[in-house]
Amino acid sequence: MTKKLKLEELGRIDVETFKKTVKIPLVVILDSVRSMHNVGAIFRTADAFLVEKIVLCGITPQPPHREIHKAALGATESVDWIFEENINTAIDNLKKDNFNIIGIEQTSTSQLISDFEIDPRKKYALILGNEVDGISDEALNNIDIFLEIPQLGTKHSLNVSVCGGIVIWEFAKNIGIKK
Repeated sequence: MTKKLKLEELGRIDVETFKKTVKIPLVVILDSVRSMHNVGAIFRTADAFLVEKIVLCGITPQPPHREIHKAALGATESVDWIFEENINTAIDNLKKDNFNIIGIEQTSTSQLISDFEIDPRKKYALILGNEVDGISDEALNNIDIFLEIPQLGTKHSLNVSVCGGIVIWEFAKNIGIKK
């Protein structure tokens, strides 16, 4: 008979152990994501898949905040994060550390994420943009490649936290997440 596992049966690590655990070479940049619920949800997803860190840029709200915490459920304590006001400064710093900069955006040059070959030997930084305007115009020419998620319905976009979850999972499973 199937039963749901209780919290204590899941074998989750504590924050101290998480901090010491080797992370996957993946950074998530939030470019002026305005909703605290979306920010919290991205933190929670980053925790689930051992993302190296989150870079908060522009008007993206920063922890600690009750509304971020509601969705993050403590992940703001486990996942490393920094604030960098200028998106291009954040990108340039990651490029210096040999990260491939991936914009998650519908552009004239974007390709479907399902057609992109993720190299597990490379480091990636994923940029998720504002809920209305997407990735800021000033960052577009500083991004290595643009990817988009295939969509078949009438809507032209996904919620940024849903998009982030899909894309983070796609990269995590291809660059070496192990259970």
